[in-house]
Amino acid sequence: MLPSVDFCGLTIRRLIVGANPFGGYSHQSKSRDAEMVAFHTKEQIFETWHRAEAAGINTMITNNETPRVMQSVEEYLSGGGALQWIAQVNNRTGPEMTDAVDHVVDVGCKALYFHGGRIDQLYLDQDADTLRTWVEHAKSRGTIVGVAAHAPEVHLWVDSLNVVDFHAVPFFNCGSLHDGRGHKFQLKDVATATQCIRTIQKPVIAYKIMGAGRIDPRMAFEYTFDHIKPTDVVNVGMHRGDKDDMVEENVSIAEEVLRRD
Repeated sequence: MLPSVDFCGLTIRRLIVGANPFGGYSHQSKSRDAEMVAFHTKEQIFETWHRAEAAGINTMITNNETPRVMQSVEEYLSGGGALQWIAQVNNRTGPEMTDAVDHVVDVGCKALYFHGGRIDQLYLDQDADTLRTWVEHAKSRGTIVGVAAHAPEVHLWVDSLNVVDFHAVPFFNCGSLHDGRGHKFQLKDVATATQCIRTIQKPVIAYKIMGAGRIDPRMAFEYTFDHIKPTDVVNVGMHRGDKDDMVEENVSIAEEVLRRD
């Protein structure tokens, strides 16, 4: 059984199933993106979630911007799906971030965090007031609130403001993509990311631990759980189009590594 942690009042098992493959965000190539989109019909998305439930995962993360994925989330939760939903929130498809927050809370998220690209920009602008406005609105809706960001210095800035409940920290600084410079996966990012995770005392969701498929899963899980805090969790996207039993295999590896520790 995957061990659980108290994550800001939620009981979360230490492996979360992500959703980048559902929306075709491979961080590899356009053809790979298209392959993932074609595979992930609503039925396949549900299959992945049901397999995650059966394997012992109790939480999922998706963004709020891919219509097909959001429709799947709404149907899954309204139908009694057992996974807790953490929403990654952006407002590129709507005028106000507060409206985006209201939507995911109304659908049933248990926690939410703001998209890393948006937080990166707030850091560049040193715009703490906007961040506080977004966070205060989300907390007024009774939800747990965090941020993603692509660089450790952004997370440390947010942490210094003491406004959020948790952080979502990538092992690789993929902000290069949002800056228009394409995908930059550099191993030197990993050590600074994990140092940042250990510096932040609040709970952290670590993600992109496999470099979007560039790193062997066992190696990634071993390194990750050795270098994050015992109170932290890991979010992993799982594309069953590559291996049908990927969910079960990832859970098995994570359980084995955590038992060893």
